[in-house]
Amino acid sequence: MTSLNPSPSTRGTQRAWVMLVVLTMLTVIGMTVVLPVLPFVILRYVGNENDLAIWVGVLEAINGLCAFLVAPFLGRLSDRFGRRPVIIVAAFGAAFAMTLFGIGGAIWVLVLARAIQGVTAGDLPALFAYLADITPPEERAKRFGILGALSGIGMMVGPAVGGLLAAVSLELPVFLTAGISLLVAVLSIFLLPESLKPENRISTISMRDVQPFAVFKAAFGRKELRGLLIGFGLLALSFGFFVNNFSVLALDSITWGPTEIGLMTASIGIIDILIQGVLLGILLPRIGERGVIISGIVGQAIGLVALALVASVLAQPWVFIVGALMLAAGQGAAQAAMDGA
Repeated sequence: MTSLNPSPSTRGTQRAWVMLVVLTMLTVIGMTVVLPVLPFVILRYVGNENDLAIWVGVLEAINGLCAFLVAPFLGRLSDRFGRRPVIIVAAFGAAFAMTLFGIGGAIWVLVLARAIQGVTAGDLPALFAYLADITPPEERAKRFGILGALSGIGMMVGPAVGGLLAAVSLELPVFLTAGISLLVAVLSIFLLPESLKPENRISTISMRDVQPFAVFKAAFGRKELRGLLIGFGLLALSFGFFVNNFSVLALDSITWGPTEIGLMTASIGIIDILIQGVLLGILLPRIGERGVIISGIVGQAIGLVALALVASVLAQPWVFIVGALMLAAGQGAAQAAMDGA
């Protein structure tokens, strides 16, 4: 396949950029459409609401663990064979996993489906690597910012659509996710050119390069990265607690259904867009990256306290809404500032 010229003025690169935008939007929407209904689908097979949070945590932990273990290997595969094959295989894998999840039948089938999805969760990282391939260094920050905003829009649209479709059937958002992933694979096959030139590909893949713990060890070996990595890890940990328990808390404490959860998740997407698209541009020149990070962490802490109150002594929808939005705003601001640090 003809290699792309990295200049954004060429026709091939412009087409690649348009396809990248379309595929990123579809991928993020596909990832988030299913979020409002996950606990309700799982509840069918668990039976006992007291065990629901445990099983949601188990399924998401397995998904994350599989993605963590396989991510370095998928990354090196894309360096060896190109971005396009990884994007295609990952999209087909996601389509199969969500189809299996929708068919269900037993809790172990859901566990297997989430594991498969974790193993094949390489399309979004490959899309961002694709962007780096086709964009000159001086344009990358701008283009990454655009993709970040598009991801926020996808996070707004996906849960809202999923929540509304859940009123028809709990399985409908799941199968829609599978369909979107299949569409991403087909579009990538027929319309997405390869971005990584043959001369820029690695010739071999060593076992050391694909061991996730070796990658972490190498990163922590650099003193200038340790603090940043610890900060990223702690932010991700606390936000992970929120993401994995958000729907369960809404169901258990304030008796929300998939539609309300979907609209709330869409509101979080709107907050993310406003933070990254508007507020950061105002705050960074005034208080700097350090000030934004500290403010974001404080906002995240306040949000978590509010959600803890909802789970214990103050089960009110308005407290849940304020807490969720505060947490999302704080995490979004701190994460974006760390990305630029």
